[in-house]
Amino acid sequence: MLYTKCNKKKIIALVDCNSFYVSCERLFNPKIKNVPVIVLSNNDGCVISRSTEAKQIGIKMGEPYFKVKHLVKKNNVAVFSSNYALYGDLSRRVMNILKKFSSRIEYYSIDEAFLDLTDMIIENINDYIVEMKKNIYQHTGIPVSIGVASTKTLAKVANLLAKKKDNGVENLTIRSSDEINSILQKIDVRDIWGVGSQLSKLYKKNNINNGYELKIKNTAWIRKNTNIIGLKTVAELNGISCIDFNDGENAPRKSCCVSRSFGKKVETLQELEQSITSHCLNAAEKIRQDQQLVKSVIIFIKTSPFDQSNFISLSKKIDLPIATDDSFVLLDICLKALSEIFIKGQKYQKAGVLFLGLQNKENYQANLFSIKDSEKSGKLMKILDDANLKFGRNFMSVGDVGFKGSWKMRRDYSSRIDTSDFKRLPTVNSG
Repeated sequence: MLYTKCNKKKIIALVDCNSFYVSCERLFNPKIKNVPVIVLSNNDGCVISRSTEAKQIGIKMGEPYFKVKHLVKKNNVAVFSSNYALYGDLSRRVMNILKKFSSRIEYYSIDEAFLDLTDMIIENINDYIVEMKKNIYQHTGIPVSIGVASTKTLAKVANLLAKKKDNGVENLTIRSSDEINSILQKIDVRDIWGVGSQLSKLYKKNNINNGYELKIKNTAWIRKNTNIIGLKTVAELNGISCIDFNDGENAPRKSCCVSRSFGKKVETLQELEQSITSHCLNAAEKIRQDQQLVKSVIIFIKTSPFDQSNFISLSKKIDLPIATDDSFVLLDICLKALSEIFIKGQKYQKAGVLFLGLQNKENYQANLFSIKDSEKSGKLMKILDDANLKFGRNFMSVGDVGFKGSWKMRRDYSSRIDTSDFKRLPTVNSG
């Protein structure tokens, strides 16, 4: 049986930032605190975050912006282009606070994290998670919801309940089995973590319409009609922890990708070089922050996928003889690869850089010829990173990034707030 291999009696908390991108924008703009707010995806394409007020007037997640413009105008909705630098910084601040409340954290997404509280000495779980929520808000201004249960799947259920409560917390570990069953009966099966749209159709076709009906379904049927994930979901709904917990500190990334769709189509090699330069430098900075080295590089350029008659997707992979985190080396490789795959006369919509085979810098065995160059490179990269950390992103750069290039993403509604740059922080008038 699957259950015999599963861990039991765990205490898992799921911390989820409420309407995270909207909350980040509201943090620096009190005027939009109680009005409908939406945040748009790259190039102001679709709605990717909504305030409660925006949900109430009928704006749906993922809906193209042009389809909701009439609702925006009618209801005076505040609209913002996505500002991932701001969101990433505030996310790191939230996650750093969570480290104070648990040594075992799994960073599930930019605005969500699982905490393992199983082995911690906590007198009262409810008081503990309320204090956690208050601490996050006090130090970041970001509101969160916290759900606690014996499994990840049930913690997701608890978090759904927490979002509907005034205090923003829900602890299923103190609920009886009958209470949990009653809760699961009210949750649509498609809203259960691990059940996608296709699987939910299969379940509903076989009269499995809510979380409770999935929980009590015969495991033989689940095994025959789904897969191991389906079995684990059922086990977790029964309070048996089966989904591995990946500690954030012990799960370094295996790859790093930076890519963007262009604000308008790009035709020249120079504009593509500016884009690839920007992406390469951003990716290199990220891996240095994680103390990692790159072993392989892929660069890619694409035309619009909506133009099927002329759609092309070009890429080139380069395996490095010596792993590196040197922006100069990586940029030289990326630009040479770009020149080899560039086709004149095409209208490109997207470009990106992908670093693969990432390795821990401390554990990497460099050869004798590379050690001296590596030490010199490390000092230079540290100067570069320290300057950008102190004076703001892109204060010091390499090559032609083209900060005002026409290839930049369309961000007509950007708040232009950057927490790493004092010049781009909001100011307070004393008068």
